[in-house]
Amino acid sequence: DDLVEPRIERPAWTFLSNHAHVLVALHRDPELRQRDLAYLVGLTQGAIQRILDDLEDGGYLRREKVGRRNHYEIIDRSPLRHPLEGKHTVGELLDMLHD
Repeated sequence: DDLVEPRIERPAWTFLSNHAHVLVALHRDPELRQRDLAYLVGLTQGAIQRILDDLEDGGYLRREKVGRRNHYEIIDRSPLRHPLEGKHTVGELLDMLHD
Protein backbone atom coordinates (compact mmCIF):
# COMPACT_ATOMS: atom_id res chain seq x y z
CA ASP A 1 0.00 0.00 0.00
CA ASP A 2 3.01 2.31 0.34
CA LEU A 3 3.86 2.17 -3.35
CA VAL A 4 4.69 5.50 -4.92
CA GLU A 5 2.38 6.26 -7.81
CA PRO A 6 3.95 7.63 -11.00
CA ARG A 7 3.24 11.31 -11.56
CA ILE A 8 0.49 12.24 -13.97
CA GLU A 9 1.39 15.24 -16.13
CA ARG A 10 -1.32 17.86 -15.70
CA PRO A 11 -1.81 21.07 -17.68
CA ALA A 12 -1.67 24.45 -15.94
CA TRP A 13 -5.46 24.85 -16.32
CA THR A 14 -8.43 22.76 -17.46
CA PHE A 15 -11.97 23.36 -18.65
CA LEU A 16 -13.60 21.48 -15.78
CA SER A 17 -13.51 22.16 -12.05
CA ASN A 18 -12.03 19.78 -9.48
CA HIS A 19 -15.60 18.94 -8.45
CA ALA A 20 -16.33 17.83 -12.01
CA HIS A 21 -13.09 15.83 -12.11
CA VAL A 22 -14.16 13.96 -8.97
CA LEU A 23 -17.57 13.20 -10.51
CA VAL A 24 -15.98 11.98 -13.76
CA ALA A 25 -13.63 9.67 -11.82
CA LEU A 26 -16.48 8.30 -9.67
CA HIS A 27 -18.68 7.83 -12.74
CA ARG A 28 -15.96 5.60 -14.16
CA ASP A 29 -15.41 3.75 -10.87
CA PRO A 30 -17.85 4.33 -7.97
CA GLU A 31 -15.66 2.21 -5.66
CA LEU A 32 -12.58 4.49 -5.78
CA ARG A 33 -10.88 5.22 -2.48
CA GLN A 34 -10.26 8.82 -1.50
CA ARG A 35 -6.51 8.36 -1.89
CA ASP A 36 -7.07 7.09 -5.46
CA LEU A 37 -9.32 10.07 -6.21
CA ALA A 38 -6.64 12.38 -4.82
CA TYR A 39 -4.04 10.82 -7.12
CA LEU A 40 -6.26 10.90 -10.22
CA VAL A 41 -7.47 14.47 -9.73
CA GLY A 42 -4.15 15.78 -8.43
CA LEU A 43 -5.33 17.04 -5.03
CA THR A 44 -4.74 16.18 -1.40
CA GLN A 45 -6.99 13.69 0.36
CA GLY A 46 -8.26 16.57 2.51
CA ALA A 47 -9.30 18.51 -0.59
CA ILE A 48 -11.03 15.40 -1.95
CA GLN A 49 -12.89 14.99 1.36
CA ARG A 50 -14.13 18.59 1.15
CA ILE A 51 -15.25 18.12 -2.47
CA LEU A 52 -17.08 14.90 -1.59
CA ASP A 53 -18.79 16.73 1.28
CA ASP A 54 -19.77 19.58 -1.08
CA LEU A 55 -21.16 17.15 -3.65
CA GLU A 56 -23.10 15.21 -1.04
CA ASP A 57 -24.43 18.36 0.68
CA GLY A 58 -25.42 19.77 -2.73
CA GLY A 59 -27.44 16.68 -3.64
CA TYR A 60 -25.09 15.46 -6.37
CA LEU A 61 -23.72 12.39 -4.63
CA ARG A 62 -24.69 9.70 -2.13
CA ARG A 63 -22.11 7.82 -0.07
CA GLU A 64 -22.83 4.39 1.30
CA LYS A 65 -20.45 2.49 3.55
CA VAL A 66 -19.92 -1.05 2.24
CA GLY A 67 -17.68 -2.90 4.65
CA ARG A 68 -14.61 -0.73 5.13
CA ARG A 69 -15.04 1.12 1.82
CA ASN A 70 -17.40 3.72 0.44
CA HIS A 71 -19.60 3.22 -2.59
CA TYR A 72 -20.58 6.43 -4.37
CA GLU A 73 -23.78 6.98 -6.30
CA ILE A 74 -23.99 10.04 -8.52
CA ILE A 75 -27.41 11.68 -8.66
CA ASP A 76 -27.24 12.31 -12.36
CA ARG A 77 -30.53 14.19 -12.74
CA SER A 78 -29.17 17.09 -10.65
CA PRO A 79 -28.83 20.32 -12.62
CA LEU A 80 -25.44 21.89 -13.19
CA ARG A 81 -24.87 24.80 -10.80
CA HIS A 82 -23.84 27.72 -13.02
CA PRO A 83 -26.67 29.69 -14.69
CA LEU A 84 -25.04 29.22 -18.11
CA GLU A 85 -25.39 25.43 -17.80
CA GLY A 86 -28.37 25.22 -15.44
CA LYS A 87 -30.67 23.67 -18.04
CA HIS A 88 -28.36 20.65 -18.25
CA THR A 89 -27.80 17.85 -15.76
CA VAL A 90 -24.76 16.21 -14.25
CA GLY A 91 -25.79 13.05 -16.09
CA GLU A 92 -25.62 14.81 -19.46
CA LEU A 93 -22.10 16.02 -18.71
CA LEU A 94 -20.94 12.61 -17.53
CA ASP A 95 -22.50 10.85 -20.52
CA MET A 96 -20.63 13.21 -22.82
CA LEU A 97 -17.31 12.50 -21.06
CA HIS A 98 -17.81 8.74 -20.67
CA ASP A 99 -15.18 6.58 -22.33
